[in-house]
Amino acid sequence: MGTATKLAADATLLDQLKAARKLTDELFQVVRPDALYDRPIAERHRIIFYIGHLEAFDWNLFRGQRPELKSFHVDYDRLFAFGIDPVDGQLPADQPQDWPSVADVDRYVRRVRHDLDILLNSVAADEPRQNDSTPLAVLLHTAIEHRLMHAETLAYMFHRLPFDKKIPQQQLDAPAGQFSPRMIEIPAGLATLGLRREAEHPFGWDNEFDAHQVDVPSFRIDKFMVTNGEYAEFVLDGGYRRPEFWVEDDWEWIQHHGIEQPAFWVAQGNPWLYRGMFEHLPLPLEWPVYVSQAEAKAYARWAGKALPTEGQWHRAAYGQPDGAESEYPLALRKNTKPDGNFDFLRWDAAPVASPVNNTSAFGAVGMLGNGWEWTSSEFAPFPGFQPFPFYPGYSANFFDGKHFVMKGGSPRTAAVLLRKSFRNWFQSYYQYAYAGFRCVSSGA
Repeated sequence: MGTATKLAADATLLDQLKAARKLTDELFQVVRPDALYDRPIAERHRIIFYIGHLEAFDWNLFRGQRPELKSFHVDYDRLFAFGIDPVDGQLPADQPQDWPSVADVDRYVRRVRHDLDILLNSVAADEPRQNDSTPLAVLLHTAIEHRLMHAETLAYMFHRLPFDKKIPQQQLDAPAGQFSPRMIEIPAGLATLGLRREAEHPFGWDNEFDAHQVDVPSFRIDKFMVTNGEYAEFVLDGGYRRPEFWVEDDWEWIQHHGIEQPAFWVAQGNPWLYRGMFEHLPLPLEWPVYVSQAEAKAYARWAGKALPTEGQWHRAAYGQPDGAESEYPLALRKNTKPDGNFDFLRWDAAPVASPVNNTSAFGAVGMLGNGWEWTSSEFAPFPGFQPFPFYPGYSANFFDGKHFVMKGGSPRTAAVLLRKSFRNWFQSYYQYAYAGFRCVSSGA
């Protein structure tokens, strides 16, 4: 785990937790009150669960390490403890009346925050470890990032709600860009995956450790993410009706569920509409297509290409011609941060060519933000993996060969999660995340 960060004289982490709470509180205000018991995505809980879950997670996390915290509502601590792994094979069957009232959940939320804040404002985060307890700073990072990850999950859940069940929000106009699809050459070299345990990074999730290098042969990669316009060519060419582009299990999946197009597209035929967060739009041809990994693989086969491995993606994003690596996908290694459609900048995607200061040294554009990017790599432990003692199932429960690594970030990904070691993952049939892809082919 990462090293602890001192809180005694620096309230930065407490401020970050407060800001993260404010963010999710405001996000729930997007949903009209009569929709809080809706289930926008069949594989996930009803919205009311997440109102309680964010606080129950924090409460259970800190209570497990701080015996002075006494439970005041054991039933809610359990009820709101765990979410659902999407596409786990079974759909939840609970009914709205099975859940507590909004008023009761709100009272639970307020009490959790009150009791936790008393603790957090009175104890230094770098206190000596006692009885192998976890430093409070590590727990704070865990709570903050968990909440920020759910801020993204909630956004794409709310994306599936009917428009009349949401309160429209303004968003910045999508910037323009010069889009001309092509592939770029990435020379052979090393890619460093993960974090060093002794590094200065204050925090990393257990699956980010340990840092190690992988040898990446030369290859070619799409300069831009695959767009809706490019993907439409695959659909119009019968891509969802041609089994030769799908592995057997994936073909059975689309046949069983009658899938004929991306989940963000509306209606069938040409032209399509696009499901924006607050309105239908004419299909934005230069936005990245959001699809499942199974759909991304099928497109890649149709195009005579493949999805990148985690190592290839890293090499294209962070590699430098002289063999060094940068902190961000930027041509220069100076301490600057990229522009892009991330950190809750927009509710929807933007043209793939729009980022100005978001181009890697090898010329790949927009590798941070605007949509997570699927890889072909199974989500698996790095050498030296050690599960969090206070959250042993966070990663280990998903090392099952069914989940695949995603890299990059989306419009609703918090900036703190853009560190190059961060790994996101989903099962290959999950269509609802803000996730797209770019393709690779073997080097010349």
